[in-house]
Formats: sequence, C-alpha cells, structure tokens
Amino acid sequence: MITFRADDGTLLARYGGGGEGVPLVCVAGGPFQDSRYLGGLGGLDGRREVVRFDLRGSGASAVPEDRPGSYRCDRLVADVEALRRDLGVERLDLLGHSAGANLAALYAARHPERVRRLVLVTPGVAAVGIDTAPEERLAAAHLRAGEPWFAEAYAALEEVTAGRGGPESFGRVAPFFHGTWDGAARERHAASQRERNGEAAAAYAAEGAFDPAATRAALAVFPGRVLVVAGEGDANTPPPSAAAYADLFPRGELAVLPGGGHFPWHDDAEWFAGTVGAFLG
Repeated sequence: MITFRADDGTLLARYGGGGEGVPLVCVAGGPFQDSRYLGGLGGLDGRREVVRFDLRGSGASAVPEDRPGSYRCDRLVADVEALRRDLGVERLDLLGHSAGANLAALYAARHPERVRRLVLVTPGVAAVGIDTAPEERLAAAHLRAGEPWFAEAYAALEEVTAGRGGPESFGRVAPFFHGTWDGAARERHAASQRERNGEAAAAYAAEGAFDPAATRAALAVFPGRVLVVAGEGDANTPPPSAAAYADLFPRGELAVLPGGGHFPWHDDAEWFAGTVGAFLG
C-alpha cells in the first residue's frame, strides 16, 4: 500500500503503480466498498499493471474532514486526478466497476485527454441517466429459473422492480448478482456488506452529483476506445442497458459474458482477463 494526498489533504491509499507503460486505474463499486474485493480481476493483473485505490472513507483511506459533502460522486473526480498525478503519468487506462463506473465516466467526461481507454464493468448508469426497465431485470434474472433459490429471490426482485421492496427484499435478490450462488459467492456478498462505508454511500448520489445531459454530451465526443462489459444474467445492469451505455460513445464496444453476473471475473476469469486484456492491448 502507498498513500497519497487528495487536493483537500485527505490521505488516500493505493495499491500498485510504479511499473512501465500506461497503468490501469481501477475504481471500485459499492459505492465506497474496500477496493480489495477487486483482487487481481481474474488474472488481469498478470497482463497489465493494475492500480486500485480506496475511495476516501473506505478501506485504508482516511475519513475526510468535510463529510458527507466530499463523498458526492462528482467531487471525487479530483481524487482520481490526484492519483494520476501521484502515479506521474500523463495518461491512464481507467476501469470502473458497478457504482464506480459513474465516477470513471465523470472523470473521462471532465479529463478526456487523460484517458487512453475506458472499461466499464457491469456499470452503474446514474451518471448518464439510462433507465433500466423492470422487464430487463426480470428477463436477466429468469435465466436462473432452474436454481433452488430462484422462486424466493425472483419474488423479491418483482417487489423491488415494482418499487415496493424494502431492505429485506433487497437482501433476498443477492443471488442475481452472481453467476453462481455458491459458498464463495455468499462469503463475498457478506464481506461486501461489512467492507462498505454506509454513510459515504448514502451521499454518493446526493442532489447535484450527476448531470446526465452534460455527461452524455461530453462522452459523445470522447476520443478514446470504450469497452462495456456485461453479464448475461446480471439483474443490476442487464445487457440492454449495457448496450445503451456503449452506444453513448463514438468508439464504444460491448462484451457480454454468457451466464455471467455482476462480478464477471469470478464467473469466468479466463474470459474476463482475456477480453479486457485484449481490448487494452
């Protein structure tokens, strides 16, 4: 672990860096989950220099004095830029997972000259204002109809997509985030609940965090190549929403992992590392 300072003095933690070539900076989801869950991204770290960092208030990064104000997504763009300067590079490759894709997109919109290639993995779509229809989520989930837990989880997802679901319903849909709902997936899900800053997460998308029209306009002229990665069975970011995201870019591409969930590097590490690694070059 290496520490660096944000513009407001908050001490942030990063992992990796110092190698040759363009680093791949990875923005974790959650939002505000300890970045350790990204691990080596299915072996992608064996192909590229992977740099992950903990957002302020998460993992090993310090809690900022200005909170919860500085937890807002648009204000975190400056932290990514501080990381780039700390790495001493003019340009970077940028990967955002889930909610972290919102921050990656905002950074690319604000600093397009600093991003060589952009990878959005099962991305959150709030920053660009894509509406995911309930039918899309239910269709992705229905691919798991043969699983013993399906009936209970699907009923909960119907409640959630209809706007009637409470915390208990959200908890029961967890299997639809994973390509395989086994013991390892259950352990990862439990860890994600422990290793997340709830206060920060609540402020991430606060009023003013996103301006979808402005972000779409900026991304419509983004010069670099963009890869959107989706899981066929991901009820959070179904393939149609991922395809709509890729279409926002002049050079957007879509890759869908058959049977994959919200964490595709766990579902098929070889496919994920190979697909993303080939895209990055």
